[in-house]
Amino acid sequence: MKKAEMGRFSISPDEDSSSYSSNSDFNYSYPTKQAALKSHYADVDPENQNFLLESNLGKKKYETDFHPGTTSFGMSVFNLSNAIVGSGILGLSYAMANTGIALFIILLTFVSIFSLYSVHLLLKTANEGGSLLYEQLGHKAFGLVGKLAASGSITMQNIGAMSSYLFIVKYELPLVIQALMNIEDTTGLWYLNGDYLVLLVSLVLILPLSLLRNLGYLGYTSGLSLMCMMFFLIVVICKKFQIPCPMELALIINETVNSSLTQPAAFPPAVPFNMTEGDSCRPRYFIFNSQTVYAVPILTFSFVCHPAILPIYEELKERSRRRMMNVSKISFFAMFLMYLLAALFGYLTFYERVESELLHTYSSVVGTDILLLIVRLAVLVAVTLTVPVVIFPIRSSLTQLLCPAKDFSWWRHTVITVSILAFTNLLVIFVPTIRDIFGFIGASAAAMLIFILPSAFYIKLVKKEPMKSIQKIGVSERL
Repeated sequence: MKKAEMGRFSISPDEDSSSYSSNSDFNYSYPTKQAALKSHYADVDPENQNFLLESNLGKKKYETDFHPGTTSFGMSVFNLSNAIVGSGILGLSYAMANTGIALFIILLTFVSIFSLYSVHLLLKTANEGGSLLYEQLGHKAFGLVGKLAASGSITMQNIGAMSSYLFIVKYELPLVIQALMNIEDTTGLWYLNGDYLVLLVSLVLILPLSLLRNLGYLGYTSGLSLMCMMFFLIVVICKKFQIPCPMELALIINETVNSSLTQPAAFPPAVPFNMTEGDSCRPRYFIFNSQTVYAVPILTFSFVCHPAILPIYEELKERSRRRMMNVSKISFFAMFLMYLLAALFGYLTFYERVESELLHTYSSVVGTDILLLIVRLAVLVAVTLTVPVVIFPIRSSLTQLLCPAKDFSWWRHTVITVSILAFTNLLVIFVPTIRDIFGFIGASAAAMLIFILPSAFYIKLVKKEPMKSIQKIGVSERL
């Protein structure tokens, strides 16, 4: 608050002193012309603006002097939710099948809470460090080493996420085209080759959206992507009550296969997995096996959105830390529910027979029907529209690392975008399975972005809290 005492004004520590010029004779403080121009009350004299702009009181310099955000609260929720949800949702049933229901819920709750807490630390660190760029926070905290660590983790994580999305395009789009065109012999058909289709989708759909300069424009595509994922979730829940247990399904499919010689179906079911006497149709709550170790990386990978936090924060209209935390809480809670329901109903449909990619499980066990075909299309649309949102933090990170002081250039913007897409396409073509992406990225870059970097930056940059404070002690224990 500004106080008037005997003709003098005092400025609170939270206000930005650079927006004021002092009169050395009378020690009055007036706002500069620049602050006046940025005010919503440009027609009022500068001195009165000091008292009218109460919305800016207590805000940091970057919250008032940087370009104003243009993205609404709802669109920001869509963008952040879209940055969270993605290909990871397809692997959560597999994680539950190898941990059990109770252990999975414990791990999911733990990872989601710590991920949201890391967002809080990141926003508070940005508030104290005076920067909305992850790399600059790393540079202020630990110099070049911190900048390289932040840039490398962001690039690795988001390229891994993009690769997982394009993996889905590579494996699912040929099956969709084959079913729509009712093609049996796929030999020599280029448009059923997943590698060619990934390149085509990247060039025709992903590249134009990725070249947009403003992240706020992708709020509409993010909303469509979330609707597609909601449709996927609804179908997973419905299929639980339509598909019998795999042990019972084995007898049904064997009879169907035998009778298909006389009356083939439009979408014939696939031959089921080899069933054994040990298979059970009862849910288990705690499971420990050789695949349980994949659960934590998959969950960690599924909640990483931290590279997109600061870009979304920068574009948020009426920008403030509290407002951005509200965006984060709504997005994380919605994705927690979506993840839990998708994993639970996928697991209760196939139990221990869930594959690392849920859509493949439906194809392997029950074949393909019209509804599953539509689901495949919805998931393809969702992951395709998510890739441009993921590219923004990578491009920003590389720009800050290579040429931080240069003005925006469309030529450089385009070259970096094309290079990122080209490298990711090569990765998708030559890496064998999507599980390798989940495991490697979840155990390395995702852990850095969720647990290590936000905590380290907070300890280093937030000076007003002593090292022996409860919050810093708690953060230190996470490292």
